[in-house]
Amino acid sequence: MSRRGTLLFGWILALATIAVFASLGRWQSHRAVEKQAMLDAAAAVLHDRRPKPLALADDPARLRDYDWASGLGTFDARGPLLLDNQQRNGRAGVRVYRIFLPRQSGPLLVDLGWLPLAGDRKLPVIAKPEGEFALSGLLTAPPSSGIALGAGIGREGEGWLLTRVDPGAIAGATGLSVPLAPRVLRLDPAIKLGYERDLELLANTLPPQQHRGYALQWYALALAVLATALILTFRRKRTRPDAANP
Repeated sequence: MSRRGTLLFGWILALATIAVFASLGRWQSHRAVEKQAMLDAAAAVLHDRRPKPLALADDPARLRDYDWASGLGTFDARGPLLLDNQQRNGRAGVRVYRIFLPRQSGPLLVDLGWLPLAGDRKLPVIAKPEGEFALSGLLTAPPSSGIALGAGIGREGEGWLLTRVDPGAIAGATGLSVPLAPRVLRLDPAIKLGYERDLELLANTLPPQQHRGYALQWYALALAVLATALILTFRRKRTRPDAANP
């Protein structure tokens, strides 16, 4: 292949690589902006904590919004729903959900907190809260599940083990006669009910600053490829020793 053909092929390869790296950098930057906006919106709601009715959880138009909600109701007699593969302070465990029946709206999932798993992965026994409760907390979309494979729910003892929180699949598997609300209630940690918990939104995913760091790395790699291509294109040909004196 001629030098010109080699250069052309090299630049095509370099530009394609630069485009891929730059695209990955843009994606990471976009995720950082999205997550920062999410954190800012939730922080504003948590600062005000103006209680709204739990019925807002039923509104699909507000799936990506945050509301501080409160209301009276009872927990459904069905068993607990345990979300698997949940990390807390470097320990593996499950997040405990139960179906709650508010007085004046349809059923919704309540996040009761986190429990550790032993090395044998034996699931903990979860007692049903009895009586009527006044609950309050943050209404949010279910935790991000990534790529959804399979039903994401299976029967386990008196409850169910989840690989993701899918209100539609949960309603079907548990035999609910009405749909579950698309949002879940992250229970106020101040309420003396449930297990270890907080209102951290990104406990099992990357924070915005880490996305920004990855974006910077991808952009740096794109610049490195461009610099390498320019150096290889414009470097001087080495003079062969036998060609120095014709």
